[in-house]
Amino acid sequence: MSVIPKAVARLIDEFSKLPGVGPKTASRLTFYLLRAPEEQVKALADALYELRQNLVMCSRCFNIGESDPCAICLDESRDQTVVCVVEEPLDVIAIERTGVYKGLYHVLHGAISPVDGILPQDLRIRELIQRVQREPVQEVILATNPTLEGEATAEYIARQLRTHPVRLTRLARGLPMGGDLEYADEVTLSRALQGRSEWHQ
Repeated sequence: MSVIPKAVARLIDEFSKLPGVGPKTASRLTFYLLRAPEEQVKALADALYELRQNLVMCSRCFNIGESDPCAICLDESRDQTVVCVVEEPLDVIAIERTGVYKGLYHVLHGAISPVDGILPQDLRIRELIQRVQREPVQEVILATNPTLEGEATAEYIARQLRTHPVRLTRLARGLPMGGDLEYADEVTLSRALQGRSEWHQ
């Protein structure tokens, strides 16, 4: 018979399912919330509920937002001829923080990784190709993470776009190999964007 109340054990279990949260951290978070003021716990619960209720995926760029199309896609002041391809919505936030990039985005929701069972058809690559065919896109910036998976994804996209009359560029190598965009600082990302180069087959 467990000495931990069911509600506590359940919350520890749910926290443990989050990336980067082990059993000890999950326990600390749970017991912190037990001691926290009721209004703080309620605010957290409301924020979690609102996260799922009020956010939608943009049917054009596949970023998350409060509307479809999202605010970035609706912004007519942005350069409609440049599309920056990233792996995750967090990468959009990282690039937007630089204040340098003024084009549009396309979020893949992952990277090709056969070991993990993630194939090209599992990502939003087909939709990217359709956008390039349908919209006045002149440049596609391949801003996948500088990891083996990110490089494989960029290579695959470049092959798919080879027959389309678009300029393919890659973020400059100011980004460390093996790192994620979301952890890069604004200066590094700004330089990477400004120093992007032609994609070479």
